[in-house]
Amino acid sequence: MEIRYFENREELYKAASKHFEEAVANGARTFGLATGGTMEPLYENLRNSDVDFSQCTSFNLDEYAGIPKESEHSYYTYMHEQLFNTKPFSKSFVPVGDVEDLTAAAREYENMLKANERDIQLLGVGENGHIAFNEPGTSFDSETHVIELTPSTREANARYFASLDEVPTHAVTMGIASILHAKEIILIACGENKRDAMQALVEGDVTVEVPVSVLNNHPNVVIYTDLQLKVAVK
Repeated sequence: MEIRYFENREELYKAASKHFEEAVANGARTFGLATGGTMEPLYENLRNSDVDFSQCTSFNLDEYAGIPKESEHSYYTYMHEQLFNTKPFSKSFVPVGDVEDLTAAAREYENMLKANERDIQLLGVGENGHIAFNEPGTSFDSETHVIELTPSTREANARYFASLDEVPTHAVTMGIASILHAKEIILIACGENKRDAMQALVEGDVTVEVPVSVLNNHPNVVIYTDLQLKVAVK
């Protein structure tokens, strides 16, 4: 696990963007992508860069359940506004959240992931340590599945909706095993509200109660953060 610390967030996101640009230049063609406020500066940098994703394929981590992809609140819309409209991929996939059989849709998405190994998986982390929408307690063996969102996760995302009541209660998400199948994982974590989760990660104790801690089991993780973390010596 490599931790790249930046006092300046602008420099952090420039470096993370360069990581993606160099990966494409070096032959990476399949990317796992993430959403949320943490990713917006990264996508802004990529939109303004010379990177060419036109020969690449992307798979997003998750999507809200019960929201049509055309909704302003869907991650399908988010990705098109933040990246795809300016930097299109050859193929882009986002989990489907507005079908009757979500379990079948999740299984189909997992099959696509297994047929398309990701060169890089981009991740953020929630205040409670969740990665994608894998909440505390999620099995490390989980594949793409439907999950009920915790109150804290819904509250954290309420700023994107008119009210908390409008925030979906469920989502379709890559599972933890699905995430770990990527060759390389890039984790971006900014802000004091992420400190507890990130400190738990670098302390090295792997537990389902802090899903991000599972990254200790992956051989190739790069962290971009503005948090000074105390790394455990073992």
